[in-house]
Amino acid sequence: MSAHHVKEDTADLPQSSVLNPASSAVVFAYHNVGVRCLSVLLAHGVDVQLVVTHRDNPNENIWFESVAELAALHGIAVITPDNPNDVAVVEQIRALQPDFFFSFYYREMLKAPLLAIPKHGALNMHGSLLPKYRGRVPVNWAIIRGETETGSTLHYMTEKPDNGDIVAQQAVPILPNDTALHVFQKVTVAAEMALESVLPELLAGRAQAAKQDLSLGGYFGGRNAADGVINWQQSAQEIHNLVRAVAPPYPGATTQLAGKPMRILQTLVTGCTVFGERPVFYVKEGRAYAICGQGVLRIVRFELDGVELSATEFADVYGAARIEFNC
Repeated sequence: MSAHHVKEDTADLPQSSVLNPASSAVVFAYHNVGVRCLSVLLAHGVDVQLVVTHRDNPNENIWFESVAELAALHGIAVITPDNPNDVAVVEQIRALQPDFFFSFYYREMLKAPLLAIPKHGALNMHGSLLPKYRGRVPVNWAIIRGETETGSTLHYMTEKPDNGDIVAQQAVPILPNDTALHVFQKVTVAAEMALESVLPELLAGRAQAAKQDLSLGGYFGGRNAADGVINWQQSAQEIHNLVRAVAPPYPGATTQLAGKPMRILQTLVTGCTVFGERPVFYVKEGRAYAICGQGVLRIVRFELDGVELSATEFADVYGAARIEFNC
């Protein structure tokens, strides 16, 4: 049917039957959550006027998908400001007069002048079940602290991080041996599901929001490689949680053994109940183990001095004697 015919047919419909123009949005996004949630907006016909994202850091392990590439595929303008709150950026976005802001794993806080722009509010997707784990790297923190559940939360943005009213949540399980990558993949799907479930109501102005009880959760800061150094006086379970929380593609849990740097990549908690022994590494019957402050870990994968070794390869060089960690 030609455009002329469409126009004639639409004009003959009752006014109540004519679809409203698509809601417009400026999207601040990065990482896999950014890619999947931007895809949800496009699937629902949201007019994404501009995508604000980050330039990839050459010093960072870029294992995730590109928001900029998805935007380019759909012909959406992209900017990568160092500071989205710069006056020139704020004015560029204000001129678009968007209905909504959406922030999906964007790493900079949006300040009051920006947040005041969208007609129907600014919303952020956070990778935890708020009010738990507000702040940085919530997936990693949830694993470190032994949680068995996390998820994604869509909430209205304020100048304070992750404390606005909640619009939608989706929970996912954390299994005992899940790594941060496993959980992040689940949280990405949870984010997509949470947004998909509420977006029609949100665009229609009918979405309900619930205030957070901030006393039920806490704020957590960022982490760096130094936070991955193992304290062997901790229990086997605590060390196992650290190992899986920072396993590749994250920097990994580290220690020193035989005077060399060691990276622990994968562990399993054994049923051994050892107390009061010095932390040591040893090989027995072709498997590697570590005695911890409480309990014993099986060391499934590890690197010594930058080289990944099997337990047998380690024993061929160092023997089966117990070696104390340099900690």
